[in-house]
Amino acid sequence: MERNPQSRDRLRPVDLARGHGLSTQAVRNYEEAGILPAATRTPHGYRTYTSLHATALRAFLALVPGHGHQRAAAIMRAVNESAADEAFRLIDESHVQLLDDRRTLQAVESALRDLEPGTASEPVEVPGSGGTFIGPLAEKLGIRPATLRKWERAGLVRPRRDPLTGYRVYDAADVRDARLAHQLRRGGYLLEQIAPLIAQVRAAGGLAPLEAALLDWHARLSARGRAMLSWAAELEAYLRERGPSGT
Repeated sequence: MERNPQSRDRLRPVDLARGHGLSTQAVRNYEEAGILPAATRTPHGYRTYTSLHATALRAFLALVPGHGHQRAAAIMRAVNESAADEAFRLIDESHVQLLDDRRTLQAVESALRDLEPGTASEPVEVPGSGGTFIGPLAEKLGIRPATLRKWERAGLVRPRRDPLTGYRVYDAADVRDARLAHQLRRGGYLLEQIAPLIAQVRAAGGLAPLEAALLDWHARLSARGRAMLSWAAELEAYLRERGPSGT
């Protein structure tokens, strides 16, 4: 049966979903989340979409690899609410975050280059002769003491207890491990991924165990940067199709 010519530009949820490898429920969820403009409804209450919705969906799916789902959704909501300046601000923040992550990676590599073999086997120092307690170390790293305790449970740091006070004492090797854990967490690594790397660094006293992780980190940052280039054209196409009300 031939479709009504007047409906040629109309898309059903299933049409939009199939064109992007999604479920119809995902399309409805994106609309309800404000990622897509509101659909029109038939007299019977069925959703109908247009090429504008298809362009919006392409833009959103292109945004995700470079910005992540949450920020991509926020960017699309801002565009759909005719708040282009807010969308551009969110985009700028993503670029700043990418640059910050690159600097973090450089800091990790710099820290690793400074590691000296055998530091893990050096004698434990007590406060007053080079060691530090949990509070000052947490403050220096900009984290909470509870985070250091969590890292200890995960095996990332191994402070000893002062025999007189029972307080945790972090020597130079513990501080090194805490710094590495902090920087790798900022790089997106999970505790269970960091623990074996630090364990190998302790055992090997060198950089080799982290080389693969650093190469992967470089690759992921490059992929994000390239994704940010590719999505820009899709978002620009959506802004053009929306017209003056979307800018």
